[in-house]
Amino acid sequence: MNVFPDFDGLGGIGDLREVIGALLTFVLIIAVLMLIVCAVIWAIASSNGNQVAATKARVGAWTAVGAAVLAGGGVAWMNWLISLGDQL
Repeated sequence: MNVFPDFDGLGGIGDLREVIGALLTFVLIIAVLMLIVCAVIWAIASSNGNQVAATKARVGAWTAVGAAVLAGGGVAWMNWLISLGDQL
């Protein structure tokens, strides 16, 4: 039995895919920029002894890494689920 979602069942699904792809690209670019800024602030604050700013920058850096992992991993997970459904 071949179980696979009907992606053509909804009108405008191609436009929705383009919008989601653009949003995913936007999220990944912002996450990388946020990671760079937070890492620089973390380094400067740590070297100057400002532990409050260093802690906030560290939290921001880990948040950026988490956002990038979730955004990138979501696509891989969805593709894995689709291929798993195809094997049922």
